[in-house]
Amino acid sequence: MSALSEQSPSIWRRLDPAAALGRLSESRYWMYLLLVPSAILILAVVLYPTVYGFQLSFRQMRLNRPDLGTGFVGFKHYIYMWSDKVFWLSLRNTAVWVTFAVVIEFALGLVAALALNRNLPGTKIMGVLILLPFFLPNVVAGHMWALLLDPRLGVVNDILVRLGFLETYKAWFADPSTALGAAILVEAWHGFPFFALLLLAGLKGVPDDLYKAASVDGAGPIRQLRLITLPMLRSVIAAAVILRVIGLVNSPDLLLILTGGGPGQSTQVLSLYAFQKAYKDFNFGYAGALSVVMFVLLMVFAWAYVRVSKVNQD
Repeated sequence: MSALSEQSPSIWRRLDPAAALGRLSESRYWMYLLLVPSAILILAVVLYPTVYGFQLSFRQMRLNRPDLGTGFVGFKHYIYMWSDKVFWLSLRNTAVWVTFAVVIEFALGLVAALALNRNLPGTKIMGVLILLPFFLPNVVAGHMWALLLDPRLGVVNDILVRLGFLETYKAWFADPSTALGAAILVEAWHGFPFFALLLLAGLKGVPDDLYKAASVDGAGPIRQLRLITLPMLRSVIAAAVILRVIGLVNSPDLLLILTGGGPGQSTQVLSLYAFQKAYKDFNFGYAGALSVVMFVLLMVFAWAYVRVSKVNQD
């Protein structure tokens, strides 16, 4: 009886949830258990929709044609894609849209980051003003610029006419020759603070001693930028470019507001084309195939960019 009474406290300690949790937190399995909620969230939010999107691209799914069923059609959508002229036009426009937008945004963001990093008087206020466009939702920015560039009431047209750059008001988004270019400039205005913020954070980690030593050796601002700043920011630039490219390829909302893919198909991009196929034509199978193509292109681009930039060797 006395032996049982002596062992009972240890038995109760083993059955105590708090004590069991304490022992578990000190074991090597605790770190894996902490990852379980995140793993479940990733499976639910990322992995499952991705797998379902791949599966959807191989099935017939037209909500306005229920008579066609939802059966397996294999590579039918991908085969049709090869003869789809709108797809190839959208692919070309996507390349132009992403390339020019990223280049302009990176250039403006780098200039803004270098200026803000000098800690001159008024830089805090300028920093807030520079970041304001990025905080605007795409819907607000799109409608705002649609009004600014309006051919009848637009302030931009009025200024350009008064300065003599234009003879008359111009419908920027109604002209196939200027619609995509105007949309790229709007996107660049809206997205360059993203680069400015990340590059400024990277510049804070560059030692000032490197610039002082370069100045002693006679290196000017351009050589310092080329030999010190850009190499030190290589990993930040790679991450920013990849994230921005993914965002531009996957986000049709700004073009949807400004042009809707027109006039004609002059501003049609892959994401907008997939959106229209899904929610205008209700052809979710073909929209899924377009999304898979976008996914593969982004994966190839990210892999190629990391290899070319050699950021993984830093």
